[in-house]
Amino acid sequence: MHIPDSFIPLWQAIFYWIIALPFIFMSVKWAGKEMDDMKVPILAALAAGIFAIQALNIPIGMGTSGHMVGATLVAIVFASPWAGVLVLTLVLLVQGFVFGDGGITTMGANILNMGVISGFVGYYTFAALMNHKLSLQISSFIGAWLGLLVSALACAVQMYFAGTFPLIPGLVAMGTYHFIIGLVGEGLITAVVLTAIAKSRPDLLENSYIADRGVKA
Repeated sequence: MHIPDSFIPLWQAIFYWIIALPFIFMSVKWAGKEMDDMKVPILAALAAGIFAIQALNIPIGMGTSGHMVGATLVAIVFASPWAGVLVLTLVLLVQGFVFGDGGITTMGANILNMGVISGFVGYYTFAALMNHKLSLQISSFIGAWLGLLVSALACAVQMYFAGTFPLIPGLVAMGTYHFIIGLVGEGLITAVVLTAIAKSRPDLLENSYIADRGVKA
């Protein structure tokens, strides 16, 4: 899902940067208010884990690949989609500048897809399902799966507007692969990790959506 520099015309890449920058700014502002000495190591650990899982790429064709994202997991742990935006921004910065994974000019589009779209869609889907009394496992599974799928479809649409590949084949390829990756990877891992945290270290979720609603794992 990482978009290389050559895949998007520069003017479009700048446009996505313009959209992404306010979200990045708000995520940094959120961190300034919410981060403390206990939360920083958790954020760093999640960022390292996301960096690792994103290294597991599945070639899709048309010059792109599919992989897990992790923004929804971060958003749920910290009870805010801004946390997902912040972590994915940091991860993408390291991947782009240090490892050449994803473009520099197109990083705004990558942050928009993996940080903003995946994080916000996944978190608020999770929140809505929790409000309807679904379990932590089901809510987080569906939220993470949907967040990944929507971000992949958004990427396919961007590639269409860039003239990189046609719309329908792009949507089918990106949608099919990430539908499956979301089921066996993103959704499952998110549900398992959150269940483990809720059972072994519930104090790490004391400010989360889960605790605020009095929901138990």
